[in-house]
Amino acid sequence: MALDLRHFRCFAAVAEDLHFHRAAKKLGVAQPALSRTIKNLESELGVTLLDRTNRRVELTEAGKSFLGGCKDVLGRTQRIVEDAIRVHGGNIGTLRIGYTDNAMNGCLPRLLKAFQVEHPDVTLLLTHSVTSEQFSQLADGTIDVGLATGTVSRAGLESLRVQSERFVCVVYDGHPLSGRASIKLAELSDEPMIQGDRDHWQHFYSYVAPLFRREGFEPLVVQEGLTISDIQRLVACGIGIAVLTETVADGLPAGLRVIPIEDVSDRLDTIAVWRTDRNSVAKDSFVSFFRVSMRDA
Repeated sequence: MALDLRHFRCFAAVAEDLHFHRAAKKLGVAQPALSRTIKNLESELGVTLLDRTNRRVELTEAGKSFLGGCKDVLGRTQRIVEDAIRVHGGNIGTLRIGYTDNAMNGCLPRLLKAFQVEHPDVTLLLTHSVTSEQFSQLADGTIDVGLATGTVSRAGLESLRVQSERFVCVVYDGHPLSGRASIKLAELSDEPMIQGDRDHWQHFYSYVAPLFRREGFEPLVVQEGLTISDIQRLVACGIGIAVLTETVADGLPAGLRVIPIEDVSDRLDTIAVWRTDRNSVAKDSFVSFFRVSMRDA
């Protein structure tokens, strides 16, 4: 028996619902036929994917692994179909872009808008994801280009710096530092601080943490936020202050102030990053546009 998409769809439906009747109803097939398809699939593979009893259905370890592969195959298939439809409709391609919070501050929205004006036949699909996730998404083809934090030195990837920012302190109105024109980093040693969630902001803090250590202290973290907006809202509540990058000033909520850190000259880059072994008209056009834009900036 040769495996085809029907087997992947059937197994994914059962594995996600863990219920043959509900899965059959969703697929629009008879339950006995669905059960036979799964049994034939297991027989062909020579592994047990599902543990079945009269009361419940559970995934085996092999089933969990196979489900991940099924989702990947089905997702790729859907993207192939969507791309073919778009090309048939006159679009030269679809560009899937991952972006971080930092990437969407500063000049990048303007550059993306300018690219879309210059290349109206390219469909942009933007997805928010942190830097570490973008590397995985580039590897499995989920995105074509990442707009990530920091620098990259990985085989098979090429990058281009599109933005470079200084670090700043964000405080709320009424904070003792709010009237200052600038501060020194050491002045924050005893301040309650809001940081990004450690798991998602690991690349950002790999650049920030050494700044604090250089001054001989670790930040007093009292709260974490998932996004820049979350961090800003927590600062606005008076819970603490934050160290972010200077483009946050472009969309700062009322009641907050940005203060330069005078003794920190380090900068944080935002890069466009892509795989060198995958070429497309859309991606090549995007990279060329950004190269020219950065050269003329």
